[in-house]
Amino acid sequence: MSNLKQTLLSALALAALGWGGLALMIFYFEIPPLVWARWAFFVFSVMALSGLALPVIYFLHLRFPTQPPAPPQVITRQALWVGVYGAVLEWLQLGRLVNIYVIFGLAAGFIAAESFIRLRENASPVPPSNDKPA
Repeated sequence: MSNLKQTLLSALALAALGWGGLALMIFYFEIPPLVWARWAFFVFSVMALSGLALPVIYFLHLRFPTQPPAPPQVITRQALWVGVYGAVLEWLQLGRLVNIYVIFGLAAGFIAAESFIRLRENASPVPPSNDKPA
C-alpha cells in the first residue's frame, strides 16, 4: 500500500473517531462537564484535529520536500502537534486565558520544538574517512 493510501486511511480513521466521539458527547449523550468527560473531550479533540491535519501536512511535505525526505513518523508527529495545540488552546480557554499572544507564543513554542527535533534527527554524525579523493 502506498504512503498516500496509508495516510488517507489513518486520517479518515482519526477524524471519524475524533469527530464522532465529540458529536456523541455533545449532541447525543449530553454529558455533564465532569472530569472524565472533559478528558474525553480533549482526547477526541486531539484525534479530530490530528485527523484533519494529517493529509494537509502530507501534502505540504510532498509540495516542499526536504533532504532527506520526511518519513511517515515525522508527518504523523507533526499532525499530532496540531491536535495537541488545539487541545491546549481549548483547555486554556476554560480559564479564559487565551489571547493573541498566547496563541502565537504557543504556536512558536511547538514550531521551535519540532524544529529542534528535526534538526537532531537530521544531524547524523559521519565518521571521517581516510580515503583521499582521486
